[in-house]
Amino acid sequence: MQLFPLLQPDLVLGASVLDLTPAILTKYQIEGLVLDVDDTIVPIGINIAQPDTIEWIEQTRQIVPVWLVTNNPSQVRIGAIADSLSLPYFLSAAKPSRRKLRQAVEAMSVAPARVAMVGDRVFTDVLAGNRMGMFTILIEPIVCAESSISFNLIRKVEFAIARLLGVSLTTKK
Repeated sequence: MQLFPLLQPDLVLGASVLDLTPAILTKYQIEGLVLDVDDTIVPIGINIAQPDTIEWIEQTRQIVPVWLVTNNPSQVRIGAIADSLSLPYFLSAAKPSRRKLRQAVEAMSVAPARVAMVGDRVFTDVLAGNRMGMFTILIEPIVCAESSISFNLIRKVEFAIARLLGVSLTTKK
């Protein structure tokens, strides 16, 4: 029995955001994307998107509008990442608050149910997206050797708590 349905992602990708394909977007009728930043499109501590992420963003935004919404408060870092991707963004979002998600969705002029909130965290990204009525996609974090900061332990604790609350984190495509 699931005690907290707002923690349940609509899709558990089981891979990084780079594996979110046009076919998946079409299958789930996604018309817009809101992406978390840290560990979703760049490893935490890294200040610029990697070439494979830049290429993925360029291809994806030809299909759907894309916004960045992050809890990170660093204008310098998040601004540099957004600039490297030529994407609009909101920082200091305080997810699971819906306020900045609502602003991003309204800017896209797409119904919330047709916008996917994509992130690596259950208690921020998934919860915020579900509270907004968005399609939620839980992805595996992007990691790289240059990033010395890791939230792997926090993520493991989050997942353990979510499973205890009845959330299924089984990979589906």
